[in-house]
Amino acid sequence: MRPAPTFLASLDDAVDVLLARVPGPLHVGAPLGLGKPHRLLNALYHEIAADPARPLHLYTALSLDPPDPGDGLQARFLAPFVRRHFGEDFPRLAYVEDLRRDRLPPHVEVEEFYLQSGALLGSAAAQRRYTSLNYTHVARALAERGLNVIVQKVAREPGEAAPTRLSLSCNTDVTLDALDAVAARGGPRPLLVAEVDPALPWLGGSAAVPSEFFDLVVTPPGPYPPLFGLPRQPVGDADYAIGFHASTLVRDGGTLQIGIGALADALSHALVLRHTDNAAYRRILRALGSPRADDPALAPFAAGLYGCSEMVNEGFRRLVQVGVVRRKVVDDLALMRRLADGSADADDRTRLAREGEYLHGAFYLGSPEFYAWLRELPDDERRAIGMRRVSAINDLDGRDEPLKRLQRRDARFFNTCMMATALGAATSDALDGGRVVSGVGGQYNFVAMAHALPDARSVLMLRATRDSGGRTTSNVVWSYGHTTIPRHLRDVYVSEYGVADLRGRADEDCAVAMTAIADARFQAGLVAAAQANAKLRRSFEAPARWAENTPAALRERLAPHRAAGALPDYPLGSDFTPVEQRLAKALAWLKAHADHKLQIAVRAMTGAATEDGEALQRMQLDRPQGAQEWLLSRLLGLALRMTA
Repeated sequence: MRPAPTFLASLDDAVDVLLARVPGPLHVGAPLGLGKPHRLLNALYHEIAADPARPLHLYTALSLDPPDPGDGLQARFLAPFVRRHFGEDFPRLAYVEDLRRDRLPPHVEVEEFYLQSGALLGSAAAQRRYTSLNYTHVARALAERGLNVIVQKVAREPGEAAPTRLSLSCNTDVTLDALDAVAARGGPRPLLVAEVDPALPWLGGSAAVPSEFFDLVVTPPGPYPPLFGLPRQPVGDADYAIGFHASTLVRDGGTLQIGIGALADALSHALVLRHTDNAAYRRILRALGSPRADDPALAPFAAGLYGCSEMVNEGFRRLVQVGVVRRKVVDDLALMRRLADGSADADDRTRLAREGEYLHGAFYLGSPEFYAWLRELPDDERRAIGMRRVSAINDLDGRDEPLKRLQRRDARFFNTCMMATALGAATSDALDGGRVVSGVGGQYNFVAMAHALPDARSVLMLRATRDSGGRTTSNVVWSYGHTTIPRHLRDVYVSEYGVADLRGRADEDCAVAMTAIADARFQAGLVAAAQANAKLRRSFEAPARWAENTPAALRERLAPHRAAGALPDYPLGSDFTPVEQRLAKALAWLKAHADHKLQIAVRAMTGAATEDGEALQRMQLDRPQGAQEWLLSRLLGLALRMTA
């Protein structure tokens, strides 16, 4: 029996106690994402930064930081939104600002295994101390580094004045595994420090721990800043096409893992539409030329899906709400076997309904609406969501492997990548020179698990092209200098132009399948490279239908469904006001045409003024002062007209 924790109400007192109990260098672990206790970490960092005698090594990932508004039109749009969405008093992580500017004190080191996407490409310190790890290997690495402190944000049990239990809530992922890894190496138990956040949703089950699990529990006084909310992004035509093609791979009664971002949102919406308006869903598939548009297997979900995803996010909220995610599992091998072979009786099914869980995750992150949904769930629905260790979600290894195999039937593991080669390798986390964009996270885990389960598939989704510096380049390439997923683990790729099933196929077949889902402008180059490298016969001729792989053709196919309301800009809800949604589209149009600045400026200055006075007012350009603001107002007006 562990002793009761020390309860504190002051962050400074918590730091003093921490420093007193852990002499010498600090090796501090903090959860990724939402579970990072910003205020406690800031108090610790400010204390340590001024004391070179106390080295600090911080091990973490995904240090969330609100976006920098920038300048020009972007700043006029983002600055008010950031203040409203994140709050005027949001505690930005002090070490992140110093890390970004390469000004960490010499005795402070920050090591991350996953970075906020693209945020630290310019930080030499972040790039040097990035650690490339599978998510399931993080606990082992922490133990090897001599972890002596873990700090974590927690939720208090509702209605409890003096908490007897606390919830790891948003981050059950690494803490428990790390403690086991330290113990396995014979090391002393790290000091565990909890910061209670009243806004953090309570989740029980395996996320709940007795309060004495922690050594220190600090509940700082209010006001409490809002939880970090990920702004939901608009879903474009290419995103929707990818999502709908991907949705055809999901089997009723199966298992679902999805990532984050517009592609995941599009996939979630497609699955929702498949269930709630199957006729509209099939019409969109026909418009996209999907060969499965009339497949009877793509009917509304009768059995439903079981969600087993390292991240629980906005898409899962919607899938639960409409009844797509509802297939329950229990941690009872014998019962799962009876369910699988059809011998389960009425008592078994009653127990499944009462005790079963339909959604398992290692961490969660989403919008303010998502957090409100978790907080307001009825108790019986909340009990059906189980937060687990990352080793339980992302892997099959262990004594419970037979149970996991029964639970994860017909699994479809959806993730995104930046680029893919014509022979099936994927680039998801870094550039060819080694500079890290984000991190591998759990992607390799799910790809490997898909090959380990007999009826599972790994599906990597990617946009066929990207625009940068005024140039459009292909994301389907012949080769690239960095690989996240090797080609021998190739499985399924999905672009806006279709599905490429590469599992077990020869190199020539892979080259053809990947070129078939590439943008038409880059197909000839891929064919030529394949032929030059003896991977494609010289007599090969591209089918005529490949020429239809263009953004213009895709836009034309989806336009009627956009107009009918089946493909909304924000399928899972928006954090922007209606006027901000119009502005976001206009600013995106200007960014897409940035390589034609002179022509755009001439059109803006000579064209008619916009009638969208509300948008100009939101951007403080309704009464422009001086030539610069006048030009900005005209540029914005042109973009608003072009995207109306």
